[in-house]
Amino acid sequence: MSGNEFRFFLSCDINLPVTFRIDRLEGTLPHLKSPISAAVDTGYAADERRGELYVECALYVDGASFGLPMRTRLESGQSFCWSELITLSTKYRDLTAHSQLSFTVWDVSCCKEEGLIGGATILLFNSKKQLRTGKQKLRLWLGKEADGAFPSSTPGKVPRHERGELERLEKLMNKYERGQIPRVDWLDRLTFKAMEKIKDRESCGTRSSQLYVVVDFCSFEHQVVFQESGPNVFLPSPIGANELVTVWDPEVGKINPSEHKQIKLARSLTRGIIDRDLKPSSNERKAIQRILKHPPTRTLSGDEKQLLWKFRFSLMSEKKALTKFLRCVEWSDVQEAKQTTELMGRWETIDVCDALELLSPVFESEEVRAYAVSVLERADDDELQCYLLQLVQALRFERSDRSRLSHFLVQRSLRNIELASFLRWYVAVELHDPAYAKRFYCTYEMLEENMLKLSADDTGDEDGFKLWQSLVRETELTAQLCSIMRDVRNVRGSTQKKMQKLRQLLSGLLSELTYFEEPIRSPLHPKVLITGIVPNECGLFKSALHPLRLTFRTSSGESCKIIFKKGDDMRQDQLVIQMVSLMDRLLKLENLDLHLTPYRVLATGQDEGMMEFIPSRSLAQILSEHRTIIGFLQKFHPDEDGPFGITATCLETFIKSCAGYSVITYILGVGDRHLDNLLLRDDGRLFHVDFGFILGRDPKPFPPPMKLCKEMVEAMGGAESQYYTRFKQYCCEAYNILRKSSNLILNLFHLMAGSNIPDIASDPEKGILKLQEKFRLDLDDEASIHFFQDLINDSVSALFPQMVETIHRWAQYWR
Repeated sequence: MSGNEFRFFLSCDINLPVTFRIDRLEGTLPHLKSPISAAVDTGYAADERRGELYVECALYVDGASFGLPMRTRLESGQSFCWSELITLSTKYRDLTAHSQLSFTVWDVSCCKEEGLIGGATILLFNSKKQLRTGKQKLRLWLGKEADGAFPSSTPGKVPRHERGELERLEKLMNKYERGQIPRVDWLDRLTFKAMEKIKDRESCGTRSSQLYVVVDFCSFEHQVVFQESGPNVFLPSPIGANELVTVWDPEVGKINPSEHKQIKLARSLTRGIIDRDLKPSSNERKAIQRILKHPPTRTLSGDEKQLLWKFRFSLMSEKKALTKFLRCVEWSDVQEAKQTTELMGRWETIDVCDALELLSPVFESEEVRAYAVSVLERADDDELQCYLLQLVQALRFERSDRSRLSHFLVQRSLRNIELASFLRWYVAVELHDPAYAKRFYCTYEMLEENMLKLSADDTGDEDGFKLWQSLVRETELTAQLCSIMRDVRNVRGSTQKKMQKLRQLLSGLLSELTYFEEPIRSPLHPKVLITGIVPNECGLFKSALHPLRLTFRTSSGESCKIIFKKGDDMRQDQLVIQMVSLMDRLLKLENLDLHLTPYRVLATGQDEGMMEFIPSRSLAQILSEHRTIIGFLQKFHPDEDGPFGITATCLETFIKSCAGYSVITYILGVGDRHLDNLLLRDDGRLFHVDFGFILGRDPKPFPPPMKLCKEMVEAMGGAESQYYTRFKQYCCEAYNILRKSSNLILNLFHLMAGSNIPDIASDPEKGILKLQEKFRLDLDDEASIHFFQDLINDSVSALFPQMVETIHRWAQYWR
């Protein structure tokens, strides 16, 4: 849903009974000395009574009682909390605009007869004719039974002129609980603490004599607006000259019949012969070029669609125009769809990155999606591997379980064991998705069936059965690693004791992991065969999840190190590292090598996975031991004649890697950056780890646009040095290169829209628009350089993140 649209339900369409919850009573009962919210065991005298209360609820329609009243159970003591769900026999569709609920509180503890405490009445629809939802705090009129007349003499809502800070905060709290106010953990805690102080302060004032009943009304996915069934005969009140009126239009978002007819007439297929010879004028050509520059997230207007359709024949030589043209086709029209399919076959062949757009959920036509697959067939294995994660996710948008796309992925995987291994893992992880489990399982079965049919002649080495078994053993290995992690975590005591248990398991009960009977393909590097684990070189990290650090021997006599995690969803990290690897490839294609470190990450389950271990140290550890980054680099690359006492190559590597990750983390909106997840290798390469927050999400307040701490700037010689100037030049050059490939990156994220990755699944459309905003496609290259330089200056001068970094260091010290 775009930001210009709003959605609502009509009350006459809701065939559900009126439901609400009687929550609790707040305030002080007239015969008690202490507020209701006080603890029960506060030491009252023996002669002080404890009330036995219930609430009676009744529905009134246009001032007349409607249906039988309902009662809650008796609640005794000093704290009255019913939390009881009340369901009336009346349905929402039967309500009128003046329907009211009355609540009367009775006390049966005073004598044989029931004692009246007080009552309150509330309209079910507010002044804007919207159904009330969420918690409502109603003030009781003491000694009065709730009146259902219209207007009521016992209104529960506090009059506007009597409302104070507490009522305003409670109204905001109601919106917060309904999800209308975004949740920010650190800010929420501060707010709740301040609200408690305000409550305590106001409870000591005049409000302490008031009594309130809290009612929680049912909430719906969208706002509910009053509408009578049949013709709407409700007469609105007279409108003042300067009064703003909200009008609810039930036809919002629907097709305008007259506009639709006009488009059909303008597109009359009988004009096809004339259209073939039409050429756009100078102004029309400029308008078309503007349309072709639109990002893939942009929705075309009616005039833009009409312009592309009118000159469709003259645009066939421009491959960039095809994706835009296909967006303006009305596929429900059989003749129009048929002509489009013919034109698509004769159009200038599009690039692979544009073919990815045709696999997004926007395009449902099987002919279009099949055409996209035919374009993908031209990509080599290396390029295909860059997009494989998204192509697997695109299976969600196919029309059938055994689609053209799934057949293509399986057939290409049979020729490359690395593609086969990753395809199997990507599909296996999605088998837990209840909505699409069957579809992903079909692809899994197809891969297994086709691989088992391969002969040794087809593969040139092993037959299909052995190849499939080599992939299955990867899963068996990860299952054993999960079992080891459970046993290690169950050990009570220090990290050292857990490490001893790990090595005992690898050397004793699980000694078969030390030397495999047959080599196993590494899940991270399927072409690498691992022959066993080296127990003495294995360990675990000091953190809540205790990830394993494992060293494997390879068939070539070398070793490879991995980190295995259990209890953490690594699919988001996997996506970010894939983007880092892709952007590294794009930069190198433009002859710009920024010495990035795209280590491999693979999610092997919903809450498990592994990543490549890169020997390095965090900046926090380096600054603690060496005080400066330069001091650390001097230890490994000293050079008395070099800049700052290190080799020029090492400093250049550091500057380039800082520039590369500054740009990439800015574009991807990576959050939660601190000195513990910025790592530095011995050769000067800086890189980032831990991507729990992306697309603008950040648990820290006021994060800078990019993570560029003052220690990194000092290592370049300060903000006035030539090396810092070179750093900014690399940043601007990389930013402009990646802006050229913005459509590719946006298309890849669009294909992830249906995935279960946390920061995308929460609001895919918003996340993609945030990503698009980072590219600043409205600027030319020169303007974008000025923009990014200002961005760097703002990040370096940000003081508040430095304060947060200090607090984080204290937290790490006391962990």
